[in-house]
Amino acid sequence: MTDKTFGTRLTGWTAPPRPTMKPLEGRYTRLVRLDADAHAADLHRANSADDAIWDYLPYGPFSSAAAYHRWIRQITAGDDPLFYAVQNRDSGQFGGVASYLRITLEVGVIEVGHINFAPELQRTRAATEALFLMMEWVFEAGYRRFEWKCDALNMPSRRAAQRLGFSYEGIFRQATIVKGRNRDTAWFACIDKEWPALREAFQAWLSPSNFRADGTQKEALSDLTRLVRAGSDPLLGRP
Repeated sequence: MTDKTFGTRLTGWTAPPRPTMKPLEGRYTRLVRLDADAHAADLHRANSADDAIWDYLPYGPFSSAAAYHRWIRQITAGDDPLFYAVQNRDSGQFGGVASYLRITLEVGVIEVGHINFAPELQRTRAATEALFLMMEWVFEAGYRRFEWKCDALNMPSRRAAQRLGFSYEGIFRQATIVKGRNRDTAWFACIDKEWPALREAFQAWLSPSNFRADGTQKEALSDLTRLVRAGSDPLLGRP
């Protein structure tokens, strides 16, 4: 007689709520629901500094603020994806967007995507904290799994996912077509049981005491999250 094995039975788990899209407040950043009238001008100005930020996205760059305004109105008209605008508290400027998408309440899975940070927001504490705040909301709301997917050729995105504590899960070959080109998709995720350790890692990294007077970090976030990750990206070298 063949033995049967099954996944762990879930007891006491209930489906989480949809994202409320209430503002997410941090020490360095503030996230508010993306609105064309409120944010298009600032974001188009910031995004115009480097067209390369659109390379792996299925839209953009936008030739005018009016075109960008129309795009925001279109993508915010539905209920999935749900977009945040990211504000850097130091400058007061909105310099990026990120969204929740593929929201699957019945199994507690949600994805972060459409991440597009202008050069002025990249590599700042505000950028890291923005994604931490989104992750924090997901797991505190009761989701079981938080996903990150990107073009397999987009190495900055793969590095960012791993740095933030998402575990590498593999490549889906010929997953889609973007701007007339094949896209293989790299999959990353973190799960609820990893969240307490990840939260501790983020809090340690974001603490003002982790930064020298010149703003450089004392301890890298990737070093704080690497012991939590279940899998490392084989193309990124150091685990």
